[in-house]
Amino acid sequence: MAEKQTVLVTGGAGLIGPSLIELLLPKYRVVSLDNYFIGSEKNHIEGAEYIRGHTKDIETLIGNESPVIIFHLGEYSRVEQSFTDLPLVWESNVHGAFRVFEYWRKRGCKFVYAGSSTKFADGGLGRDQSPYAWMKASNTELVENYGAWFDLPYAITYFYNSYGPRELSEGQYASVMGRFKKQYAAGEPITIVSPGTQRRNFTHVEDIARGLFMVGENGQGDEYGIGSLESYSVLEIAKMFTYNIVMLPERKGNRMESIVDTTRVEKEFGWKPENNVRDYIASLKRRS
Repeated sequence: MAEKQTVLVTGGAGLIGPSLIELLLPKYRVVSLDNYFIGSEKNHIEGAEYIRGHTKDIETLIGNESPVIIFHLGEYSRVEQSFTDLPLVWESNVHGAFRVFEYWRKRGCKFVYAGSSTKFADGGLGRDQSPYAWMKASNTELVENYGAWFDLPYAITYFYNSYGPRELSEGQYASVMGRFKKQYAAGEPITIVSPGTQRRNFTHVEDIARGLFMVGENGQGDEYGIGSLESYSVLEIAKMFTYNIVMLPERKGNRMESIVDTTRVEKEFGWKPENNVRDYIASLKRRS
């Protein structure tokens, strides 16, 4: 029996990584590199190999590997917090990202970059609305340039507000859905950052993972949007849980709207979301 080819997933113990790894494992040997900043060992998938460490040390930690695909999910991924976490964001999304790009260049394999939909928010102004958004948008351009400069295969994806069973629900880095879920289960008011009219396209992690897998195997180039076409305001999402709501002061970097474009994944792979956020919230409420 032929030995399985290796796929590297950075951030493999976070929200999206485990669902992607589950799809990859039947076909590939999977190695995850994660510093567990928001990832958790509870998210490990049996059969994958997990290495703890920062992407800036990727060559030292896994320089002996020769992956056929790199899925780079392991970057800092919070908008509002990036204003106060600036050194941390830079270390991950600039310093660490550069080391990953160099790791890719030296191996000449397929590279799949997880861009951010903030790049397209508010008519394109979103890319400059926070340190996180600017660095992620800049990285998509650097990935394109690496591809052109060094004749490397790559694909760039954009996720839209992922949610799912492994979402972080505690601490300052909790996701919107994770925080709402925890507050509802505890019988507490749901807290919303004003004005509450900011719209999001909440997309189930399993739908994102399916799209990522398809792009990883057969995609090439930019503009692979992977997101639900259903758009809801944050206030509408909160009201799907309860009307016991408390408004918080407005915060910097909180974009009002993103435009989802799933044309490429639909046309090239027939991808469509199979889950919707209303059903997910209803299932959470039944279990509470």
